[in-house]
Amino acid sequence: MSGSVTPEAAAAAAQLGAIPEGLSVPPGAGPSLQPTIFELSRPGRGGGKVAHPPADALDRIPASALRAAPPGLPELDEPTVARHYVNLSRLNYSIDTGFYPLGSCTMKYNPKVDEWAARLRGFASLHPFAPDETAQGTLQLLWELEEALAAISGMAAVTLQPAAGAQGELTGILMVRAYHRARGDADRTEVLVPDTAHGTNPATASMAGFTTVSIPSAPDGGVDLEAFRAALGPRTAAIMITNPSTYGLFERRVVELLEMTHAAGALAYMDGANLNAIMGHFRPGDAGFDVMHFNVHKTFSTPHGGGGPGAGPVGVGVSLTPFLPSPRILREPDGTFRLERPGERPASIGRMRSFVGNVGVLVRAYAYILAHGGPGLTRVSEDAVLAANYLRRRVGESFEIPFDRTCMHEFIASAAALKRETGIRTLDVAKRLIDHGFHPPTIYFPLTIEEGMLIEPTETESVETLDAFADALAAIAREAREAPHLVTAAPTTAPVRRLDEAAAARQPNLRWRPAAGSVTPCPE
Repeated sequence: MSGSVTPEAAAAAAQLGAIPEGLSVPPGAGPSLQPTIFELSRPGRGGGKVAHPPADALDRIPASALRAAPPGLPELDEPTVARHYVNLSRLNYSIDTGFYPLGSCTMKYNPKVDEWAARLRGFASLHPFAPDETAQGTLQLLWELEEALAAISGMAAVTLQPAAGAQGELTGILMVRAYHRARGDADRTEVLVPDTAHGTNPATASMAGFTTVSIPSAPDGGVDLEAFRAALGPRTAAIMITNPSTYGLFERRVVELLEMTHAAGALAYMDGANLNAIMGHFRPGDAGFDVMHFNVHKTFSTPHGGGGPGAGPVGVGVSLTPFLPSPRILREPDGTFRLERPGERPASIGRMRSFVGNVGVLVRAYAYILAHGGPGLTRVSEDAVLAANYLRRRVGESFEIPFDRTCMHEFIASAAALKRETGIRTLDVAKRLIDHGFHPPTIYFPLTIEEGMLIEPTETESVETLDAFADALAAIAREAREAPHLVTAAPTTAPVRRLDEAAAARQPNLRWRPAAGSVTPCPE
């Protein structure tokens, strides 16, 4: 926002979230927006509560280190600052305030007790350079978490180092590369990636120096076996399969795919981002996968989104264990724990991240796993699958469902028929959901589904919430036919109206600048 505003009106706006009378409002802005913190600033505000420095303080600093002009920071009193940021937070949609049906993301509610565990002083205040002798509790927790993840996945060993799922993918593929190089098999330069995989999979293969070969889907949503067989050969280093896939479907042909892969001398990577759907029912290591990553921020309690931090542990079979990143956490015969010493495992691909990973994230995962136990984690997946199939049936009353088969923890709906009938697109439906009080699902992903919506209810939402969401989608479908202007104009109740999202992505404006006139930012 921009414009002239009195201090009294600005304070009132900050406190109440209202637009002061006479303050100019950008086009498309709603009444809950407020002045920026720079517009609330007044010279001398907030001073006098911190002891002033000595009069000659600046004289003690070398002239080369002094600013030519003040830094331009806003000056405010504490109540205005607190109210400003609290009101900004109220503009955010959060899992504590509403349902997040984002497919491919698993935005589930996470127990607050896991946050408590991560904040325990012994974990939160431990210095990352603390010697092994004074970090025994944390090392033991991380070692036990590795063991738990190995048991859940059926893998031989796990590293906790990667900072997110995408880095976990890179870690896994770098180990695949090291495996083939150690065998002198330098001609394996291709990675096969089904078109139902997460988009990071082909990017990961490219970053590791491989050529990506895309494999199309069969009509039932699984991998096309004939296309896969035709692409597989002596140049294949690995396959990367997201299972369950981004269609929300379990790969029925996984046994055949893995047998063909290993017969060709390649390795099999499983993107474990959708593990929330299969815990207790499918162990990738037992099925024959050689390497996989976990998204603990999707499955094991860490909040998803918000810029991080995350964690993407990687599990491997016996053949890849020598190549795991270093340092690993080792348990000595006397029961104590230590980190590997430099050079102790020469075949290692080295360090992927500082220290042993994002420990606070890993503490949450450990607490989540212990609280649920094996039977509880199995129930988590069963409830997630049940919720998705219930919601799939309800949403199918108003929108197309491309695949007529049982889904896993998420499913795809399509507004293609609605678009042909009324001109209303998936984007319109998503924006209108905001007016109905819901966060939109993931839209236009996967790219292979026309006007697609990828919807994931997770196991943590009640049937009443699922019904309310399905009812909102049904109401929007009716509006599209009876009053389409309501849908194309949406959202009308949000802090801002429709934004130019393409321009925002291509030309992001990431810093505040004073306005010229009423709303136009000054040119650079």
